[in-house]
Amino acid sequence: MKSFTEIFKSINKFDQENELTFEIHSPGSITYKMIVKEKHLSSPNIAHGAVIAGFMDCVLGLSALSEAVTRENLTSTVEFKINYIRPVKLGEELVGTGKVIHKGKSLIISSGEIRVGGELVAVGQGTFNTYPFAKKDFLNDFTSVG
Repeated sequence: MKSFTEIFKSINKFDQENELTFEIHSPGSITYKMIVKEKHLSSPNIAHGAVIAGFMDCVLGLSALSEAVTRENLTSTVEFKINYIRPVKLGEELVGTGKVIHKGKSLIISSGEIRVGGELVAVGQGTFNTYPFAKKDFLNDFTSVG
């Protein structure tokens, strides 16, 4: 899983731009972290809902992807649902945990939670399509990354 992790970190511009960090505990089980910065605000001191939704897509998606790569597959988001529990403020650290709750032949379903200091901020569930590395010329894409 280490080589996948290093490759993913090197190509994921969204994570890089927003200074997201993650840990893959095992295939299908991950933790993501992000600190809310001024560029994430929609009103004084409060993060835009799209920031939380984007972060949730990362949480759900990486949990699915970390499972899919064990079968030499990639994933794409089919749909996801989010419930917002409370607003997120400037400077707060988001901690998202994701886990695969179903893995089928062509679909993976994952669930996620986002917390701040242990307090629940949002919950979500997502469905992800799986497809083989070869379909996207995956190996060539990664060997050309430098």
